[in-house]
Amino acid sequence: MRSGERSVRARLRDHVAASDPGLLRLSAGLRTVGSLALTLAGLALLGADVSQLVAGAVAAMVATFAIREKRRDRQAVTLAAGLPVALVSVTLGALLNSRVVLGDVFFVVLIFGAVYSRRFGERGTALGLIGFQIYFLSLFVSATVPALPKLYVTIAVAFVASAVVRFVLVPETPERVLDRLRQAFRARFARLVSAQLELLDAGPDDIEKALGHLRGGTARLHDTAMMIQGQLEDGTSDEAVARQVQRRVADAEVAAERLGLLLLTARSTERADTLTLHLPGAPAPSGGGTLVREEETDTLRRDLAALRMLVLRPVSGDPGTAPAHVRNRLLGYRDEENLPSASPAVQDVFRGIGEAARAVLGLRTALDGPQDESDDTPSTTRSREELDAEDAAIAGAEKSEAEREVSTGLNRPTTRAAVQVAVGSALAIVGGEFLSDQRWYWAVLTCWIVFLNTTSTGEIVVKGSRRLVGTVLGVVAGIGLAALVGHHTWPAFALVLVCVFAMFYTAPLSYTLMSFFVTAALGVLYTLLHTYSMSVLVLRVEETALGAACGVIAAAVVLPVGTDRRTDELLVTVLDRLGEMTDAAVGQLSGGAADDLLDKSRDLDQALADLRAAALPLTHPITPLRTRRNTAQYVVALLETCAYHTRTLAAAAELLPTHPSIAADPRLRRAGRRVVHNIATIAAHVADEDATTEVEVETGPSIASLLGPDVTPRYGRITGRVLRHLQRLDEAVVGLARPLGVPVATPATPAGKG
Repeated sequence: MRSGERSVRARLRDHVAASDPGLLRLSAGLRTVGSLALTLAGLALLGADVSQLVAGAVAAMVATFAIREKRRDRQAVTLAAGLPVALVSVTLGALLNSRVVLGDVFFVVLIFGAVYSRRFGERGTALGLIGFQIYFLSLFVSATVPALPKLYVTIAVAFVASAVVRFVLVPETPERVLDRLRQAFRARFARLVSAQLELLDAGPDDIEKALGHLRGGTARLHDTAMMIQGQLEDGTSDEAVARQVQRRVADAEVAAERLGLLLLTARSTERADTLTLHLPGAPAPSGGGTLVREEETDTLRRDLAALRMLVLRPVSGDPGTAPAHVRNRLLGYRDEENLPSASPAVQDVFRGIGEAARAVLGLRTALDGPQDESDDTPSTTRSREELDAEDAAIAGAEKSEAEREVSTGLNRPTTRAAVQVAVGSALAIVGGEFLSDQRWYWAVLTCWIVFLNTTSTGEIVVKGSRRLVGTVLGVVAGIGLAALVGHHTWPAFALVLVCVFAMFYTAPLSYTLMSFFVTAALGVLYTLLHTYSMSVLVLRVEETALGAACGVIAAAVVLPVGTDRRTDELLVTVLDRLGEMTDAAVGQLSGGAADDLLDKSRDLDQALADLRAAALPLTHPITPLRTRRNTAQYVVALLETCAYHTRTLAAAAELLPTHPSIAADPRLRRAGRRVVHNIATIAAHVADEDATTEVEVETGPSIASLLGPDVTPRYGRITGRVLRHLQRLDEAVVGLARPLGVPVATPATPAGKG
C-alpha cells in the first residue's frame, strides 16, 4: 500500500512538474494571494473600513507582482525603495484628484516616466510600475487629502505583508527554482518519450493525434530547456557546473528530438515528408503506413518504456541491478554489434535510443552527482569516460563575452515606447472622460497594459483584442459573482482571492483568461464599494475598447514599428545566428578550432523565440490575410527545422575533442560552404529587398556527392551521420528562399550569372 501511495504521489508530482515547470505559476499565485490575505487580516485587526481593505488588496498585489528580480537581496532593496515611491504617488493622486487638467497632465508625465524607467533594468521597471499602479489606485478609491494618513497605513501594511510572504511564507530562491526546473525537464522528457511510444503504436486513424502530442511534447521540452538556461547564472554559483548542466540539458533535448524524428522516418512510407513532419501544421504521413515489423515494434516499445523509466527513476531510490541492466542494454545500442537485425531506418531508431540513454546518463550525473558504477558494462564505461572527458573540456573552456548593440535617442525601444504610451494615454484620457468623468482611468490602464512586452503595432492589436475579449467575458462572470455575494464583505474577498490566484496562474498561458479573472474580481470589488451596477460593467467594456484603440493608434502613428519591419529585423537576426552556428559547427567538424557552440545555440534559440512572438500577429487566426499567415507559419517551421539540424551538427562537433574514435573530416568544410553561403544570401535579401545587385541561392548536387565516393571507410560513421543533417539543413535553407522571394539558381544557371 505504501509503495502504491508513493507511486501515486510520484506520478502526481511529475504531472505537476511537467504542467508548471519550476512551479513558477503556482508560486506566483500563492505569493500574491498570500500577500492579499495577510494584508486583509492585518487591516481587519486595525479596524479598517471596506475602502481601505480594497486599497490594501490592490497595493499588496502591486507590491508582489511588480518585483521580478531573481536574487533575494535585490528583491528586498527594490521592495524597500518601492514603499516611498508608492507613498509619494498616492499623495500626488490625492492632491491632484480635484484638479482635473493638472491631474491629467501629471498622469501622462508619470506614464512616460514609468515606461522610460524600463531602460534601467528590472529595478527601474518595478519602481515605475509601482508608481503608476498606486496612482491608479488613488483614482480607483477616489483618494482625498484627509484620507491620506489611513492610506499611508494601508499601503505600509500591504508592503510589509508582501515582504513577509515573499521572504518567509513562500520563499523563492534561484537555486530552488532551478532545482524544480530540473525536475520539470525530466518530467517533460519522460512525457515526450510517452508521446513517441504513442506514435509507435498509432494506427492510421490515430496518427494525427499522436503527431500532435509529439509536436507539443517537443516544444514543451524546448521551453523548459530555455527556462533552465535563464536560471543558470543566478541559480548556480559555480560557472563550470552551470556550463556542465547547460551542456547536458542541451544534449538531452537534441537526443530526444532526434529520437522522435528517427521514429517518424521509420514509420513513414514517404521519407520526404519527414523534413518538417515534427513541426506544427505539417500534414500527417499519407496512408499511415509503416516500415516497422511487428517484432521490431515489440522491441522498440520495450526499450522506449525502459528509457522513460530511466528518465524518471529517482536518484534516491534503490538502485538494484534491474535499472543498471536496462541502462547497460540501451547504452549498448551505441555499438554496431549490439544492434538488432532490422532495416536501416529501424536500426537508426535503436541508435537514437542508445544516444538518448547516454544523454540521460550525462543529465543524471550533472544534476545528481556521481552514480554507482559497480554494474557497468564496457559500453556504459565508455559512455561515462566520454562524459567525463567532455566535462573536463567544459570546465577548461573560457566563456566569451557577447557584443551588444546600444540604440540611442528615439531609436531606443524604451524611449519610443514611452512616447507612444504617453500619446496613447493622452488620447485615452480625453476619450475616456467623454464616456465617463468618473471611470475614464480604465481606458488609460488598458492603453498602458497593451504596450507591456510588445514592440510592433501588430502585437499591440493582438494583445488589445485579447484583453477586450477577456473583459467582455469577465463582465458576464462579474454579474453572476456580484449577485452571489451581494454586500457580504468576507465572502466577497474570498472570491477575489480565488480570482487573483487564477489570474496569476493563467497569465503565462492565456492573456484572455487573465483579463477575464481581473474583470470578474472587479465586479466583486465594485459591489463592496457600493458602486456596482450593470452600467458600470458595460462602461468597463467601453473604456477597455477605447484604451486598446488609443494604444493601436499611438503605435501606428507615433514612431511606428510595423509588424513586417519587426519580423524582418528578427528574421535577419535568426539567419545571422543560424549562419554563425552552422559555420562554427562545420568548421569544428572539419578540423578547425573549437568554438563556443553552446552560447551560439542559446543565442539562436532566443532569436527564434523572439521571432515567434513577433510573428504572432501574422499567424493569429484573426488575421484576414490567409496566404500571408500560411507563409509566416511555413517560414517559422522551416527555421525550426534548420535550428534542429544545426543543433545536432553542433552536438556532433563537440564530441570531437573528447572521442578519439571520431575523426574530423576536412571535406565537410567544402560541403558546408554552400549552406552557409545560402543562409547569408537570404539574410542579405531580407535585410535589403531593394538591393539592385541580385544574388541567387545556390543549388546543385547533394551534399554527400560533394565529398566524393569514399565517405565512410576513412572517417567512420560520424561523417555519414553529419551528412544526413547537413543535407536536411541544405534542403530546408533552399526551401526558405522561395517564400521569402530570394532567386534560386539551377545547376544549369550558376549563381550570380543570371
